[in-house]
Order: sequence, then structure tokens, then C-alpha cells
Amino acid sequence: MNRPLDVSAYMQTLGRSAREASRATARASTKEKNAALSAIYDTLAAAKSDVLAANAKDVDAGRASGLDAAMLDRLTISEKGFAGMLEGLRQVIDLADPIGAITDMVYRPSGIQVGKMRVPLGVIGIIYESRPNVTLEAASLCLKSGNATILRGGSEAIHSNRAIAVCIQQGLEQAGLPRNAVQVVETTDRAAVGQLITMPEFVDVIVPRGGKSLIERVSREARVPVIKHLDGNCHVWIDDEADLAKAVPIALNAKTHRYGVCNAMETLLVHSAVAARVLPELARLYAEKGVELRGCERTRAIIEAKVATEEDWYEEYLAPVLAIRVLDDLDQAIAHINQYGSHHTDAIITENYTKSRRFLNEVDSSSVMVNASTRFADGFEYGLGAEIGISTDKIHARGPVGLEGLTSQKWVVLGDGQIRG
Repeated sequence: MNRPLDVSAYMQTLGRSAREASRATARASTKEKNAALSAIYDTLAAAKSDVLAANAKDVDAGRASGLDAAMLDRLTISEKGFAGMLEGLRQVIDLADPIGAITDMVYRPSGIQVGKMRVPLGVIGIIYESRPNVTLEAASLCLKSGNATILRGGSEAIHSNRAIAVCIQQGLEQAGLPRNAVQVVETTDRAAVGQLITMPEFVDVIVPRGGKSLIERVSREARVPVIKHLDGNCHVWIDDEADLAKAVPIALNAKTHRYGVCNAMETLLVHSAVAARVLPELARLYAEKGVELRGCERTRAIIEAKVATEEDWYEEYLAPVLAIRVLDDLDQAIAHINQYGSHHTDAIITENYTKSRRFLNEVDSSSVMVNASTRFADGFEYGLGAEIGISTDKIHARGPVGLEGLTSQKWVVLGDGQIRG
């Protein structure tokens, strides 16, 4: 008879192993880290059929258990998605290694030189739901930035995460780095999350990626710093000086490219001067995609839509549902976004340079865009190779968090025998 797992002891063991491994990754050279990442690439590419088979098992189980469409979409690794995982890994290999870089060196009157050196954070705990590609993204970014990581994926993706983790650990061993530099929590017991976020002796930073309830719990209970965003209520504002030939495809893509992602548009704001010209065409296109529209009174005077409530302006649907509001000027649009938005990603469609600069300056979000879809707000599209997550906090890292967001800086002082008088 199997004895029940002591989750506390198990997580302490993982933490202790990660802390020890972090010392090796912190001193590893760029060449050694890239060799490990290349070995992981080769191992994962060779295990493609195994990974996809494991993912199919998770998807089948998720469908049988009643997971919603957005969750199943995030859970699925398609052929294209697998290729994207490998491409993201290749980009991380090609990125410059930030560790050890010394910047801002200046001479002080005493003769000493003072500057800053980029260093790893140490051990990073990642808690995520559904997306098994996060296992590879997180591992590669943590490794390249000299960190060790403990990965706790959702129970719905346990087979996928295990299959990917096997490849990662094989690659680490082949390159001579400790396999415990990347560890996947094997138990699906929810108590593991509570342990992971309350081990400051072993874990330096927590990054939660998942639903709002998970992130709220982690933020509330964690005893270590958290890099996070709660939700992605993203907006597109179609200005009266927008090129509608750009505005229509952008507004369509921002909403319908994928629904269950944090950078999908959830509220469309339209200037009253162009609403009658642009909304009927957009409504037709959204109807073809099966998108439910919820509009303000002025919107409903132009197109057919359900009544939008006050709650709709705050909502992150993660589904084919869109709120639409007609406003009279840029001031109203900025005020709406700053009041109801989640400080994630917001875009303006306009040909007016002054308005675009105002939008960039005044919208309080981690990513602000001009004449582009909000769907571009991720690490891959920003050239980070992959991302550990997106932060809407205002300290340390903000927006998509790549290599530099997984590092800190320490002061360095170079002297030649100086003493303080």
C-alpha cells in the first residue's frame, strides 16, 4: 500500500535541490548555458511524437472533464505550436547573455569606480495553468539568465509537462549542468502551491501564470516577491483620424486571432465621428466569427448588440464576447482605459501623430501601441525569444518578462587602494 505523499517534505527537497543547482547555473558560462539549451532543443525535437502524444492524453482528459474552450485552447500543443516552442528556444539561444554585464561605470572624486553588474535572481518558482509550452519557455529563460527554476503546472497538463521536463533534464545532463536546475513538481496536490510560495529560504521570486483567482491567491499568501498580472482587459481605440483600412483588420485580429489569451482585445472603443462607418462592417465580420457583441446605447443605435453593463467594461472574457463603447474624443478614451483597464495592453488606431504621442504618454499600461493589434504583446513578438510572463506591476519588470526581467543588479566598486578619510 502506497503511503500518502508528505507534500511539505517533498517541496522542501525540491527547494533545497534548486538552491544547490542555482549556484552552478549562476557561475555557468554563456557557452555552457547555450550548450545545454542546444542539447534540450535536440532532445525535444527528437521526442516530438512523445510530447504530442502526452499532450493528446491531457486534451482528451480535459475534454472529458468539461474544460471550457478557452482552457482547451491553451492546453493544446498543435504541430504549429510545437514548432513555435522550438523556434522560441532557438531565439533564446541566440540572445545576448545579460549575466555579468557591467554598466554605468563612473569615477567618483575619491578615485573609485562605481557601476552595476547584472546577476541572476537565484531560484524562480513558476506556477501556471494549462499552457504546457510555459514549461519550456520558463526553463529556457531561467537557464539562460543563470537561474534555477521549480515549475508547478496545472494538473490538466501533467502528462505534457512531464514529457517536456524529461527532455529538458536530459539536455541539462548532456551539457554537464545539474538536472535539478529545472524541476517540475510531480504532485498535483494543491498544497504544493502553498508550500512553494512560502519558502523564502529556497525561492527568490514567484511568477504565477493563470487565472485571476490563482494570481490573487499567490499575491495574498506569498512570502517571496511576485512578478504578476491579474488579468488582461485590453482595449483598441479607433480614433476619428484613423485609417479605417487599418482599423478594421486590427480590431478583428485583436479580438478573434485567439480568444483565451491575456492580450486579446476585450473592449473596442470607437470615436463617434466614425462609428457609423466602421461598426457595421466590424459587426458583420464578428458575426462570421461567432463573436457576441455587448454595446453601449450609442453602439446599439448603429448595430445589433446586447446591452453592455458597467461590469462589462471591467471584464476579461477570454471568450468570443466583445464590449463596444462609442466615445466623443481621445480624452474620454484615455479616461475609460485608465479607469476600467488592467494596465496590460492598449492600442490606438490613428494617423494623427500628436494623438498617438498623447496615447503613449497618458495610457497607464505595460504595453501601449499605435496602429497595431494588441496580440503582439508577448515576449516572442517583442524579440525576447520567449517570456516568463507579463507583469503589470510598476517595479523591476513591466510588460513581457524576458531575460533581463529575470535578473537583478548589484553595485560593483573598483579601487586601487583607496580608503575613506
